Amino acid sequence: MKNEVHCDCEVIHSEIVNKVKSTMPQSKDFYDLANLYKLFSDNTRVRILWALNCNKMCVCDLAVLLNMTKSAISHQLKSLRLGGLVKYEKQGKVVYYSLADSHISGIFEKGFEHIHE
Repeated sequence: MKNEVHCDCEVIHSEIVNKVKSTMPQSKDFYDLANLYKLFSDNTRVRILWALNCNKMCVCDLAVLLNMTKSAISHQLKSLRLGGLVKYEKQGKVVYYSLADSHISGIFEKGFEHIHE
């Protein structure tokens, strides 16, 4: 390509390369992180997570809030649960979902901080 930028050498700053290489996480960690971000790539899942960041909720309430079917909400909750982002607790016949931990809230806070910058 005409405006392509590239290096035509092996390595210039080997000390920097070695320093970064020594602290670089394992490939599996990058794979897991990419999968975490994939869960945030769906608008419905992000809205569910935002709602659960506000309060624990049942499938029925989430369906009404997001104007979706209970089946569609349940499908997304399953993905979020398998991804470790939400947990649930059963109280009588009602199942309440909530965020799995405070890290998820932090991801939201940083994400909104970034897009409103």
